Amino acid sequence: MYPAGPAWPKLRVLRAMWALLAVLLAPGRLWAKEDIQECIWHVVLIKFEAVGEEGRSDRFFDLEPLETLDSVFSLLVDAPTDQNEKYLGFPYYLKINYSCGGESSEAQVRKGHLTGLKPLVLVTFQSPVNFHRWKIEQLQIQMEGAPFRSKERCNAEEVCAMSWYTPMPIKNGSVVMYVDVSSNGLGPFVQNKRFHVNINGFLQKQQDNTLQFTVGNEIFSLIPRYFINVPSRPLWHTVDQTPVLILGGIPDEKSVLLTDTSFTDFFLVELNIDSCWVGSFYCPQASFTATIYDAIATESTLFIRQNQLVYYFTGTYVTLHESNQGSGSWVRVLANECIKKLCPVYAHSNGSEYVMALTTGKREGYVHFGTITDQGEGRVQGCSEPAPSYPVMNCSIIWAVFIAGDYNLLLLVLPCSPPVVVGNHLAILYTIPEFIPDARGLEFLMLLGTESHTTFLMVPKGMFYNQYSNLLYIWGNFLLQSYNYENFIYLADFPKEQSIKYLVNSFRGDMAIVTETEEIWYLLEGSYRMYKLFPSRGWEVHINLQVMHQSSVYTPNETMVTLFYEDTKLYQLVYLMKNQQGQLVKRHVPVEQLLMYQQLSNHYFFERQGSHLTLSFTNFCPFSVMRLRDLPNPQVYSRQERYQARPPRVVEPSGFHSENSLAVYQGLVYYLLCLHSEYHKPYADPVHDSTWRWSNKKQDQDYYFYLASNSQSPGNVYIDMASYEKIYDLKADYELPERIFLDKGTSYVFSVFLRVGGQSLDTVDLGVVLADPGCIEAVVRQKFLINRNSVTLSDKRSCFDQGLSGHHLLETSMLLKVAGAVGHCFQNTHQGPRMQGNLMVPVLIGCPPGKRLAFDITYTLQYNRLQNKHYFDCVRVDPEMPCFLFRDVFYPFFLIQDLVTGDSGSFQGSYVLKVVGGGPTLDTIREYSEEEIYRFNSPLDKTHSLIWTTKNTTTTKDSAFNIMSHQSLGIEWLCLENSPCYDTIPHTIFAPEFFFKVLVSNRGVDKSTYCDYQLVFLLHIHGLPLSAKRAFFILMVSSSVFIGLVTLYIIFCLLLPVMVKAWNSLRWKINNIIMSESYYTYTSPSRNCSGTSETRSTVSSRVGSSASSKVAEANQRAPEQTWKKKPLVT
Repeated sequence: MYPAGPAWPKLRVLRAMWALLAVLLAPGRLWAKEDIQECIWHVVLIKFEAVGEEGRSDRFFDLEPLETLDSVFSLLVDAPTDQNEKYLGFPYYLKINYSCGGESSEAQVRKGHLTGLKPLVLVTFQSPVNFHRWKIEQLQIQMEGAPFRSKERCNAEEVCAMSWYTPMPIKNGSVVMYVDVSSNGLGPFVQNKRFHVNINGFLQKQQDNTLQFTVGNEIFSLIPRYFINVPSRPLWHTVDQTPVLILGGIPDEKSVLLTDTSFTDFFLVELNIDSCWVGSFYCPQASFTATIYDAIATESTLFIRQNQLVYYFTGTYVTLHESNQGSGSWVRVLANECIKKLCPVYAHSNGSEYVMALTTGKREGYVHFGTITDQGEGRVQGCSEPAPSYPVMNCSIIWAVFIAGDYNLLLLVLPCSPPVVVGNHLAILYTIPEFIPDARGLEFLMLLGTESHTTFLMVPKGMFYNQYSNLLYIWGNFLLQSYNYENFIYLADFPKEQSIKYLVNSFRGDMAIVTETEEIWYLLEGSYRMYKLFPSRGWEVHINLQVMHQSSVYTPNETMVTLFYEDTKLYQLVYLMKNQQGQLVKRHVPVEQLLMYQQLSNHYFFERQGSHLTLSFTNFCPFSVMRLRDLPNPQVYSRQERYQARPPRVVEPSGFHSENSLAVYQGLVYYLLCLHSEYHKPYADPVHDSTWRWSNKKQDQDYYFYLASNSQSPGNVYIDMASYEKIYDLKADYELPERIFLDKGTSYVFSVFLRVGGQSLDTVDLGVVLADPGCIEAVVRQKFLINRNSVTLSDKRSCFDQGLSGHHLLETSMLLKVAGAVGHCFQNTHQGPRMQGNLMVPVLIGCPPGKRLAFDITYTLQYNRLQNKHYFDCVRVDPEMPCFLFRDVFYPFFLIQDLVTGDSGSFQGSYVLKVVGGGPTLDTIREYSEEEIYRFNSPLDKTHSLIWTTKNTTTTKDSAFNIMSHQSLGIEWLCLENSPCYDTIPHTIFAPEFFFKVLVSNRGVDKSTYCDYQLVFLLHIHGLPLSAKRAFFILMVSSSVFIGLVTLYIIFCLLLPVMVKAWNSLRWKINNIIMSESYYTYTSPSRNCSGTSETRSTVSSRVGSSASSKVAEANQRAPEQTWKKKPLVT
């Protein structure tokens, strides 16, 4: 068996004595803890529709926003909300309560609510790996729990069971979230606690709305043989980026432990893999087993090795891939290779993650390098086909380490014959000695080749590299460390009789070592002293104290499954056997307490005072108190953006919220994060705050408060606008930030206060260890009068060129160290002892995240109006994109905006402006090629293609482009004959318009910052001139049309009288004919004979002709009378 604790026979007197010594160590702390009742927070995730239900928890799976809030927000008429806005909500709530020992949770929660306790929830979104798709930012939102009564039946008048609720926000690009719960300072004392709430992309919903794993089938029973007598194994994953962790090693089962809460809860899943096995001369296999030996988790992909086969599975993460559906099944890769081991890469780089595979068999000596890139299609780039690196002849590769920052691959290779081939891409850095050196009682030994050796062979097994401290470790039955891969130090405290199985590192200066016999050792980076944590006297004291407290996470029969770091704390996953029942638990390994107990056990003595003996302890700590002072505001260096969103106030006297008020809270938090995401646009707003558009409603806040004071708020909800804001002035809490970002030439200054009991400050040596002294420098100045040391950490302007905000940062670290403090100095806190005298902080050099370049449209309009004496906007005014006149000189201005601190100022550096695209309309904008960009923007162009020019004479080194600044003489628009804006055809009667896509960058021309500010924005220009040919053509056409119209008008005026006269004559002739025909028809009887008819007709014709002649004469004499007779004719 591989126990995680000692075998438990009867408690010996000696162990009780160590426990007694531990109790006597810090009586003040233990007695104080009796007055402070130990309470802990509990947080579960529940669906939106399950609010108020007891005993329920849900998995983080659904990511689609809720669209059912319109009915709630439509009631908020007199409220600072926009009735035209569509409010959405998140699909989950966080349900929060707490419990204390000795009392039920319901009673404690009611007591806390009545005494004013409110949980404060801080949700931190982890930045994604792929910065090409998503913007790198350190975003937090702080919320306050809203009390809500349970829906269960209750006989009490007010409340039986209750909890606090907050929305669980989701952000695109983030799948890992940390939830920190703290108290508002009222009511009972509850310790702060962090929860991991990660999105699980390996679930799918069935037809009955139940969730099922896509990677396999869940097993609901933990059989003891899965864990008892099974060696522990390492937990491999990309640090701080992995939402789902997997752990293999279950004997003879193709099953893994899977968790999305860092093993707060977990699942045993049998994987759906084919379990193929091919044993041959090409790939020799001694035996077949279903055990999953190697398991590596990345941000969205899982890798496993079973026998010689390697598989991967990509999860469904809509927030990462948008349209990704993930893998349908496990995908086998390197099918033609015989893989003996997978090697993890803990750090991501260049927007990608990595994994390596080592071969055996016929192709022994090859290493396969896989790149996991966000393709959005459930694929892993670089793993679909074998991609071997340079073979190391027939040598066997034991381990591989990839240093992402330098893009170097380090290989641990066994000696072979013929020797390793060394070429342009392969070099021998160090040859490990054959035998373990003889340290002769020293803690460490510098290996120079002249030292003596023991008779124990050095058996290397693996390597580990910390990208922050630049420390490389080679381990086996020894431990070597190096800062430069060539000079190594042998750590002599580790016994040569033991063999290291794996290392775990916190990447904050702490490292734990697990041996083949399940011993646990501890090493603080920067020191050479190693401490044995288990088994040890300190562990025995700790076990005895836990037995006295009747702890449920320690039993005599237990097996360690794995050891890992979480938030700089060391944890064990342990399988406990108690009363024939097995249980898998996660428990904290109290490193500080174990070291303190060991120190007391080894350094105590009795001294006589009068007639009795007094127990005394030797204190080896060189100081008594160490505190940090004069710390600057953390946001400038930690780059944490934080929003605040408190729940709306309810009118109900008891203060309990309803489902509608919680829905309003959901919608407001969602809207606040939407304002944050929409704020990143090229045109700078008049106010540098993402909430300023919403804050315009603050002018009516007195009216809203009046309604709430008189219980007249719509929906019984009062929304305080001051509760929804971005926080820019966080104060330091006497701790160094989690990480420090340094721009070019910037410094971080703070003070260290040391109190030395009865001694001079000269006896305490405070130093700073830098991982990259060529890139950063530290200066320590002693101030004896106030017992302080001033520490200044500065960038040396030498190790970084220019990069985008948050991209390609140089990772290094600073270690603040007091000589002699390792393992001896502890500070007692309400959470237990904490190690003092060694503070390691990661330092990232480059362009900090949260900085951007924006087009200052407000000042640009003012300055252009002042210089050009006028300003003409487009006919169709667009307030978001004002127009500029072509013939006016254009003076652009830009802002450097800090989204973290709220600072906004004019960009004073130099920059290069290029037109990289354009079109006459928004729909016809196209991107220009590199050759076109050169022709359209370079002053060296000879093809008459320039779009613009300037009177500035400063150019880049190759004279290809003009260098601009805020003091430039402006831009004159040209649009020469071969440019795309030349001869633009107008689509209306107004002058032609053109949209230019402009790129502004300071790369290579601004030496004041590491930031490569790149801004792409659209510029609307109107009033473009026409070409000479088109203008002449339009002139000729217009003139021709005008002359033709004038000619037609003149002709019409001259011919009009003649035409009128002719028309009148023709008309009256027709009238006369009609009248004559009417007259003959009226005077001829039908009964006359033919002769008579002929006689009468002759007479009538004469009379008719005579009458017609008379009428014509009368018409000529009197036209007016003729006009009067016209109606009679018609």
